[in-house]
Amino acid sequence: MTARNRLAGPAARCRPRTLRGRLSLVALTTATLVMVILTVVFNAIVRQHLQQQADDELHTRAAAVAATVDTRHRPVRVLETPHDAVLDTNVWIYAGARLLEHPASTTPGATLTRTAADLAARGGRHCAEVAAGDPIRLCAEPVGDVRPGAGPTAAVVTAMDLAPYRSSADTLLVASLALDATVLACTYVLTRLAVGRALRPVRAMTEQATRWSVVGSEQRFGAGDRPVELTRLGASLDELLDRIRAVLRHEQQLTRELSHELRNPLARITAELDWWQARPRSTAETRAAHASIADAADSMRTICDTVLDDARADAHTAPGTADVMAVLRRLTARLGAPGKPAITVTGPDSLVAGAPAALLERVVATLTDNALRYARTRVGIQAAPGPDGICVAVIDDGPGVPASFTADLFQPGRRADPEDGHGGAGLGLPLARRLARSAGGEVTHDAGHSSGACFVVSLPAG
Repeated sequence: MTARNRLAGPAARCRPRTLRGRLSLVALTTATLVMVILTVVFNAIVRQHLQQQADDELHTRAAAVAATVDTRHRPVRVLETPHDAVLDTNVWIYAGARLLEHPASTTPGATLTRTAADLAARGGRHCAEVAAGDPIRLCAEPVGDVRPGAGPTAAVVTAMDLAPYRSSADTLLVASLALDATVLACTYVLTRLAVGRALRPVRAMTEQATRWSVVGSEQRFGAGDRPVELTRLGASLDELLDRIRAVLRHEQQLTRELSHELRNPLARITAELDWWQARPRSTAETRAAHASIADAADSMRTICDTVLDDARADAHTAPGTADVMAVLRRLTARLGAPGKPAITVTGPDSLVAGAPAALLERVVATLTDNALRYARTRVGIQAAPGPDGICVAVIDDGPGVPASFTADLFQPGRRADPEDGHGGAGLGLPLARRLARSAGGEVTHDAGHSSGACFVVSLPAG
């Protein structure tokens, strides 16, 4: 493990795991940076202002003392005035390089005196600071006319203890730091409260998603008075839920369709096995039973392939052609059985459909199975050329479709009379139409047929 990974481990563990904690930490960090910058700038300005005040006071005192220095005569002398003891405190007076007066508490060789001499020798109004215990500030004030290239006739240097000013600056620093800490604490608390309040709808949406059933509930995340961002999030979640509901409904429909289509072949297999086991059979009868079972199993495989291929998202039927009459005759031979209505197939042998044989067989088989369920005596399958391809009509002599039910005829799960005694789940017709459309065709109901029901399959010509 590298040093970076060792350092990143504790940092990752200390980082807040919730969005509320992370946003609060970001707000606290940002506020800390801003407060640090403001505190540094504020205290720097305060210290500069206090030092300027100290310099102004020193220059004012120096100017007052300079009024007592007589530079009109030589040598320069200091005039004595009443009550000048206060003015003479911490004051040095120089005539050129000669020291005329100095504070009683200092000696000519002391550090303060040397600093005062340097300021007086430089000429002009200058200040310096001596860190001898408590910081001392010294400022020089020239006295008399100042000639170009020459120093002043005399100079007055005053000194002041900066401890009170530094104490005031330190007090302001401590106060500002205390204020910063209070502001940062309030910022963190208020940010957590504000973010928690802002995220309350998100928590509510999470709880709703946990409670709601994806298929059973039609409730929406986008409903309600929420901020714009959460409204957009709710709309996105609603779209996602709609897609999930559609996928689940599609899977349920596929399951129902497969079970619906596989029912007949499975019934054939069961009937053949029951018949074969009822009594001993000859070799020829056993072979016939095996052939019938194999044909039913092959039909089940074809059904699964056809329905699953069509169920794939954005599926398009693979190109192919089919001999229409051959497919219809094979289908009739498999569906026809004693005790069922007779099936007749008519049409020219030259018809070729522009769709795979398995798909054509599945579409017509679904319609034929539906016709056999309702027909009284016969079912007719008529193939003929159409305006845009070929047409296959499946006609029965049953009761027909009630006029009130024609609008719902191709709706999955809908039946005209569920209590009519006929089997079925209302899935055959919708499946037949969907398979035909996947090949560019259509399945329609001929409402003008007078006796029984007539369904027409239209497919492109091959």
